[in-house]
Amino acid sequence: MARPKSKYYVVWKGKETGVFHSWDDCKKQIQGYTGAQYKSFTTKEAAANAFNRSAKDFIGKDAFVSALSPELLSKIGKPILESISVDAAFDGDVMEYKGVYTKTKKVLFQLGPFEDATNNIGEFLAIVHALGYLKKQNSAAPVYSDSLTALTWVKHKHAKTKLVSTPANKSLFHLLDRAVKWLHENKYPNRLLKWETKAWGENPADFGRK
Repeated sequence: MARPKSKYYVVWKGKETGVFHSWDDCKKQIQGYTGAQYKSFTTKEAAANAFNRSAKDFIGKDAFVSALSPELLSKIGKPILESISVDAAFDGDVMEYKGVYTKTKKVLFQLGPFEDATNNIGEFLAIVHALGYLKKQNSAAPVYSDSLTALTWVKHKHAKTKLVSTPANKSLFHLLDRAVKWLHENKYPNRLLKWETKAWGENPADFGRK
């Protein structure tokens, strides 16, 4: 079972300031404090860098605002907005995935929920679905995913999952077999790129359930 992604909370103004590792700890610092300033980040590094900068650089900003230094940002660059971003959501053993147009976050496809699943399978299916979608559109646009595991599976044209087929996930394994078959039978010009969460914020296809 995939572990939920961690979050870190920066409090610039509160009873105490700093980087906190849980919402409960953060809440203690801001509850009842007039003018409290705080924000969550997906990595400890991003939170630490943000704490050393002004809150106005982050509060109310969109997903592409980063807590990384300007030097690191210049090396990473900016995301290609004319692209598809994909992500999966996993809750217990139920999974769903979707793909969005990165520039506007318009949902292009969304499947699920699937029972008795894994997050990695969802991420893998989302990438292959995006490739099939782009092929039908005769588009060479890149595909972004924040899952290195899924990107590797696609590269090797093999879903290296330990999940066992059951009556509950029969339809999921059917999709999985189709996806692997598609990869072996099709060529594509699209680049598969890692979504740089530390630099750009949450994946545009994120389900927002963390």
